[in-house]
Amino acid sequence: MRALLVSPHLDDAVFGCGEWLAAHPGTCVVTVLAGTPPDAGRLTDWDRQCGFDGAGQAMAARLAEDREALQAVGAHPSWLPFLDSQYEASPRIDEVAQALAGLLHELPAEAPVLVPLGLFHSDHDLVHQACLQALRAVGRAEALGYEEALYRAMPGLVQARLATLQQAGIQATPLLQPPAGEAAAKARAIAAYPSQARAFGPDGLADTRHPERFWRLQLG
Repeated sequence: MRALLVSPHLDDAVFGCGEWLAAHPGTCVVTVLAGTPPDAGRLTDWDRQCGFDGAGQAMAARLAEDREALQAVGAHPSWLPFLDSQYEASPRIDEVAQALAGLLHELPAEAPVLVPLGLFHSDHDLVHQACLQALRAVGRAEALGYEEALYRAMPGLVQARLATLQQAGIQATPLLQPPAGEAAAKARAIAAYPSQARAFGPDGLADTRHPERFWRLQLG
């Protein structure tokens, strides 16, 4: 693995870091909440808005979308079996941290690690906390935090996360000139998620076209 990027859901990596991924081919994108619930016929409101008839159909389609999207930016997927909170079976933070620590152990020391800032969504916060726990468990003192597209535009969310990091003794410094990949590759990757675009609406993904933003996190 040349780099490891942790994504809460099957789209967050491309939405927030698609150009970064295109600039770093060979990155492994680890999607934490990529499991299919036991009741494949269960239909949540979000899955219904995406055009699906049940959770089994939804997850099969979304995994296929994710594979195509990551291929467009030169990344490859690693899907963990934990469930999205919409299926009412969220994992514990320590469970996710243990799984991520196992992957971090396989990563070369010089390879970058990207983690979500954990904005707004409970799933994102859970994955963010698990990432910090895993980084500490394997002795990594630095990572890149990325602002999740769509949520980063909500007033005060990024500032609140930065304040929480400071309180935890984690120094966050903006990465002023992140390497940019091919914008067209990111656009092709985003287009590979038609089910999610359907639910977000005509202008719901507009923020994905804005510059990607990253923070250098030093855990001390």
